[in-house]
Amino acid sequence: MATRLIAHLDMDAFYASVELLRYPQLRGQPVVIGGRRDHHPEQLADGTWRYARLRDYVGRGVITTSTYEARALGVHSGMGMMKAAALAPDAILMPVDFDAYRHYSRLFKAAVLTIAPVMEDRGIDEIYLDLTDVDGVHARTPDDPWAGVRDVAQRIKDAVKNATGLSCSIGITPNKLLAKLCSDLEKPNGLTVLMAEDIESRIWPLPVKRINGIGPKATERLHELGIQTIGELAGVSLDWLIEHFGGNYGQWLFNAARGQDDRPVVTYREAKSMSRETTFEHDLHPKQDRERLGQVFTKLCEQVAADLLRKGYVGRTVGIKLRDDAFKTVTRSVTLPQATRDAATIRHWAGQCLKTVPLDRRLRLLGVKVESLQKGDAPEPIRKKEPQTLPLFDGV
Repeated sequence: MATRLIAHLDMDAFYASVELLRYPQLRGQPVVIGGRRDHHPEQLADGTWRYARLRDYVGRGVITTSTYEARALGVHSGMGMMKAAALAPDAILMPVDFDAYRHYSRLFKAAVLTIAPVMEDRGIDEIYLDLTDVDGVHARTPDDPWAGVRDVAQRIKDAVKNATGLSCSIGITPNKLLAKLCSDLEKPNGLTVLMAEDIESRIWPLPVKRINGIGPKATERLHELGIQTIGELAGVSLDWLIEHFGGNYGQWLFNAARGQDDRPVVTYREAKSMSRETTFEHDLHPKQDRERLGQVFTKLCEQVAADLLRKGYVGRTVGIKLRDDAFKTVTRSVTLPQATRDAATIRHWAGQCLKTVPLDRRLRLLGVKVESLQKGDAPEPIRKKEPQTLPLFDGV
């Protein structure tokens, strides 16, 4: 069979589903993930639980994810908490627990690899798989030419469920672009098989924004030009698309509307950078909140160092990212004489970057990044004789 069989697996409401494993009594209720530590559920003396509610949230945080019951109320990832509270005030609010999510991410990926070893890791809750050479995938029955595909996909779904207790949705198509789109068609717990002959009937009626790679700006521009659906996009000429969107993106739109994509499943991808950042609940002043900013700054450097150590990287470029209360974003970076993953070294050079930024406005966001990565160990940093205690917030 010449047709490639590419799958996209997406965990269903992943963060929220992990929380429901710990609090199964919340199943069937609108639950929002994105709160602070003080939003942890509290078990009372009589054995009942007290939960934070979205209506009580004060701040400008955003929703990380939500259960499908919350989504039915209009609450979705990326939405501001205060806006969500107006839509679903009684929704239960839970804090984010990335350690738990990473744990379950490792479990589901290990389970998948026992069946489909050609896997591209696309993040904590999604992967691509090349199923073309998996045993049994080309089996067929008189009634279903894709019976083997469905069987393999169901085996993968069962393996994920057995390993984690969580459900996932899978789209299986000839390429990554269609697989990504199809994994979302029958959520939650979906299994969608779609081939080239199905594109016109199943893909073309969908809105253009459903194609991964057509963002809000491109969607708005297409709407202005009278194009609402993928089928309408497929109906215009390549020259017309190039005229309005340029050569590269116009060609890509032309191919995407027809379900054409020849990208391979990449089993290994070298990391380019590692970063950590945080958006403050309330703007912090560089001088008045110096101590708090210093604590956060140091913690971010330590987290980046831990990430580098865990994944076996060192880096030569250290940078910072700031966003002030006027929404102006500033970045600075410096290249070190030798690669490092030492937290104190990262903290020192990030502080040097900070000294080059005028700190005259309150800060909304603070971030630290290490780039120019390479695999391997770094030599031990040369420690100066003076005390290693750094100023709480360099540059002020």
